[in-house]
Amino acid sequence: MRLGSPGLLLLLFSSLRADPQEKEVRAMVGSDVELSCACPEGSHFDLNDVYVYWQTSESKTVVTYHIPQNSSLDNVDSHYRNRALMSPAGMRQGDFSLRLFNVTPQDEQKFHCLVLSQSLGFQEVLSVVVTLHVAANFSVPVVSTPHSPSQDELTFTCTSINGYPRPNVYWINKTDNSLLDQALQNDTVFLNTRGLYDVVSVLRIARTPSVNIGCCIENVLLRQNLTVGSQTGNNIGERDKITENPVRTREKTEVTWSVLGVLCLLVAVAVAIGWVCRDRWLRRSYAGVWAVRPEPELTGHV
Repeated sequence: MRLGSPGLLLLLFSSLRADPQEKEVRAMVGSDVELSCACPEGSHFDLNDVYVYWQTSESKTVVTYHIPQNSSLDNVDSHYRNRALMSPAGMRQGDFSLRLFNVTPQDEQKFHCLVLSQSLGFQEVLSVVVTLHVAANFSVPVVSTPHSPSQDELTFTCTSINGYPRPNVYWINKTDNSLLDQALQNDTVFLNTRGLYDVVSVLRIARTPSVNIGCCIENVLLRQNLTVGSQTGNNIGERDKITENPVRTREKTEVTWSVLGVLCLLVAVAVAIGWVCRDRWLRRSYAGVWAVRPEPELTGHV
């Protein structure tokens, strides 16, 4: 029996019921990842004898394959064409791992690797299922300046974009690091054109003289928490305002005037020394002229 087309191989592949090995791997969006499917070290295979097939477990999407004396990959799904490769040199050594380039959020699924031997009557040599988890870092949250829709309420907005998987959003009372009631917040999480998540969370709380809160975006897969604080005083919009200590400011002013006074004194001394040196130089020059001038001869007339 010879399997000359991917379609026949797919039919055989779908009918197999053996329990495969289970593996998991994680990759960042945009990176390259290897999905491992390998026999023990020291194995050797003839590429004219083995059939290798990679597909997604649930949708049965064709990722890539190797069929002896058939270099065509026309049956590979367009999403994986030129992105999923196996190494012929590696396959000869029993390494049928898949190299997946430029990982996208759509790649988060189970991939099934199957290796069959023609000389053994198309007996299964290796079967592995690799679960790929995809992640992307969320941007640092941006908390808007709170506004007051009414005299009794404050509203904060927290925004973070381009993360994966779907995040958890928390608002924190930074005074005691307690979580605020999630009933006070309204979260909108949606997929953008890149297939990544954007999140906008709106918090509404009762107005108080002073509020110190933080917005936390949690990426469970990356075990990452991004937290940005927002603090208000008696006047709305005083968040992140820096005020110097008045005493320290006065001290800095006094030091500045003292330094300027010293510099002025040094300049005056330098000018005075310059004038003295100039005066002495002029006097020497004047005396020197008369020293070299010949004295007139004294002649008497009898």
